[in-house]
Amino acid sequence: MPVGSFDRNVFETLESEVRSYSRSWPAVFDRANGSRLHDENGRPYLDFFAGAGALNYGHNNPVLKRALLDYLEKDGVAHALDMSTVAKRTFLETFREIVLEPRELPYKVMFPGPAGTNAVEAALKLARKVKGREPVVFFTNSFHGMSLGSLAVTGNAFKRAGAGIPLVHATPMPFDDPLDDRTSGFLWLERLLEGRGSGLDTPAAVIVEAVQGEGGINVARAGWLRELAELCRRSDMLLIVDDIQMGCGRTGAFFSFEESGITPDIVTLSKSISGYGLPMALTLFRPELDVWEPGEHNGTFRGFNPAFVTATAALEEYWRDGGLEKQTLARGEEIRQALDTVADDGPAHAPGVRGRGLAWGVEFADTSRASLVCARAFELGLLLETSGADGEVAKLFPPLTISDEELEEGVALFARAVQETEPSPRAPAAERAQRYGPHRRSVPPAGER
Repeated sequence: MPVGSFDRNVFETLESEVRSYSRSWPAVFDRANGSRLHDENGRPYLDFFAGAGALNYGHNNPVLKRALLDYLEKDGVAHALDMSTVAKRTFLETFREIVLEPRELPYKVMFPGPAGTNAVEAALKLARKVKGREPVVFFTNSFHGMSLGSLAVTGNAFKRAGAGIPLVHATPMPFDDPLDDRTSGFLWLERLLEGRGSGLDTPAAVIVEAVQGEGGINVARAGWLRELAELCRRSDMLLIVDDIQMGCGRTGAFFSFEESGITPDIVTLSKSISGYGLPMALTLFRPELDVWEPGEHNGTFRGFNPAFVTATAALEEYWRDGGLEKQTLARGEEIRQALDTVADDGPAHAPGVRGRGLAWGVEFADTSRASLVCARAFELGLLLETSGADGEVAKLFPPLTISDEELEEGVALFARAVQETEPSPRAPAAERAQRYGPHRRSVPPAGER
């Protein structure tokens, strides 16, 4: 095999056609450390993808790795379903002390299964059980997971179509639009809830992302979230905040909703809660909502103890003193300024730069442009993905632990990719696609829940 080439035969002949990221990044990766992955030929790639938000603390974080290796070397329990273990006790005590109590959050903690969609399914199921009602309100451009209940409250048409059956008991509403100067973002929903002839059955809950990741890095205003929380209170609906991708410090604070000052009834966490990319998910809820019967919602892998170990280490290392939050917010301001420059100076004049903390998106008027930029970035050694309903947003999602030099390097590579994918009037679309990557997907990924 020639130097620089990859043996991809087994992936293309044996693995399902459903694979996605491997098409976007045609390399075979071998090892990873910090903010970089290396392919099997040794070429490094700067990671502005971070496992779709599962690697907030980087690849093979040394503090977390040491805790994990120590636990495995002493034959610590790996699999225990929901049995009581030392690792689980230590995590729960640490989570309460470092996360819940300082924020005066009264939540009970549920381990619903290994993935984000498990946490969402549990949240929806619990809300319906508590309220005795079926409908749930969700928002346009939302993404909550790939299982059927989660898909029913997801906005992406491509993902919804994959269900193969009608997705029912869910009602979409417009997500916050900062360009909309209406005095209330919920006039229409309020009218439906109050109108005797509206045809809307009173929902059990509303589910929302404070920042929509797969939907295009759409940031809800703090006032809009407060208004939503108040509407839920007045209308006897539970408020569920899906913090699976934006939680664990991605937007600065540990929870993405903290800036608004609200206290959701139910919160879902996954992705970076384990800290190491290990499968783990939490559904948090007010104590009075804990109406589960023992075993009423269970799962074989809801107690993955190695994830408890790395989660505890991450909380101890990064969340005791608040330093990571301050650093993330400061770097977020730096990346915002840099991206504004890219958008203003770039030939295409990208129309939208938005985000918070270290979750940023640059929207392009030409919906194919983001895919071209991400493909060129890969050629330059930078991993980016697209998001948005039509894949129109280039999404920048570096690890929270990235160095200042690496952050500057990544933004520079992104700026170069934007400049070098400026369509030439003489180059037809087919030629541009061939040059910059026909392997790019035509829709954004699902974030793998």
